[in-house]
Amino acid sequence: MTTVAFHTLGCKVNQYETEGIWQKFKNEGYERVDFDHHADVYVINTCTVTNTGDKKSRQVIRRAVRKNPEAVVCVTGCYAQTSPGEIMEIPGVDIVVGTQDRGKMIQHIEEHQEHRMPINGVSNIMKNRVFEEMDVPEFSDRTRANLKIQEGCNNFCTFCIIPWSRGLLRSRKPENVLDQAQQLVDAGYKEIVLTGIHTAGYGEDMKDYNFAQLLRDLENHVEGLKRIRISSIEASQITDEVIEVLDRSTKVVPHLHIPLQSGSNTVLERMRRKYSTDFYKKRIEKIQQALPELAITSDVIVGFPGETEEEFQETMNFVRDIGYSELHVFPFSKRTGTPAARMDDQVNDQVKHQRVQQLIELSNHQAYEYAKRYEDEVVEVIPEEFDQEYPNHLIGYSDNYLKVRFEGTKDMIGQIVRVKITKAGYPYNDGTFVRVMDDEALKI
Repeated sequence: MTTVAFHTLGCKVNQYETEGIWQKFKNEGYERVDFDHHADVYVINTCTVTNTGDKKSRQVIRRAVRKNPEAVVCVTGCYAQTSPGEIMEIPGVDIVVGTQDRGKMIQHIEEHQEHRMPINGVSNIMKNRVFEEMDVPEFSDRTRANLKIQEGCNNFCTFCIIPWSRGLLRSRKPENVLDQAQQLVDAGYKEIVLTGIHTAGYGEDMKDYNFAQLLRDLENHVEGLKRIRISSIEASQITDEVIEVLDRSTKVVPHLHIPLQSGSNTVLERMRRKYSTDFYKKRIEKIQQALPELAITSDVIVGFPGETEEEFQETMNFVRDIGYSELHVFPFSKRTGTPAARMDDQVNDQVKHQRVQQLIELSNHQAYEYAKRYEDEVVEVIPEEFDQEYPNHLIGYSDNYLKVRFEGTKDMIGQIVRVKITKAGYPYNDGTFVRVMDDEALKI
């Protein structure tokens, strides 16, 4: 039997797509093996969001070539889309496929085995207006189900290469999203994470359908679905209709990831973000009125070109003002090919590092303050795995995205269980098991 091994770099979308590619191989009779094993075919799903992403991708490609020089090495994903020529020059690479036409991968492999010639299967992504369907009935790691609902982005922020690697926004057909969601629930998943390149932009390319309607349809038409999580939503996408859906929903979890990137209007303009801090704050206030328990997480880029101490303090103050439950803080990283990489007044690394540390300290404090509100409360958690350091302890996330550690058993993994938080903390909250949601009788 022919064996195939996968390695995924980057985001949830890539994880979803690797599973979709694996389904195609599985249907052709391939056997999946671990990436560190000897395989007949290696598929590397690459990331290009930073220059470091490119570098890591190249390292993984070389690792596969070393593992089995006779194997067919196939490179796909964002780095493959933006730099196919660069990848083709790596000795041992046989096939390059970008972020579309993944259905042709096996055909390319068969062709290559016949002619032994390298194949560049990358085409112009900017001409694509159709969502590429990829079926994922279940995930290899089993605990979390990502569901890709859209592709591409129309925003062209000055720091971001993604529109060039993913193309313009296109949405998946609603009926296909619902079918896929039902498949995942039938496979035993309790929570579905809606994901995409610009997730809540879903429907912007459709006439009579939008993201709020998709949320309603998932809630009303997918039997057995317990939780819907939105991987990311821009402030401008939190429409009054979306707020109303979240307010009424019993399945959309009380956690939203709302990217900020900077709390300074002058920096936001240089980033070409399409909102002001005032607009962002008003949207947050409106949604918090409807959902006072809502956990809000966000991304912030520190040290964007030209960022002054004053602008950085504006970000610090804005973050204090909002009160996030967690922040992802990134030092600005020059991405070759983006306008921001060519801007004057690049901030030096030492200043960047100091600012990152300040913001992380503030974020850790806010995360702890948010968690503390739930001390002695019972929350619903889906355990994902055993803790490596604490024997017999499981780790999982509550609906409002608190990371909880508690003593439990293997059969609880992937189930919804009630856990009392005994000690709030960050990144972990300690808890004690109360009961499994689906089975009153199961007690430790």
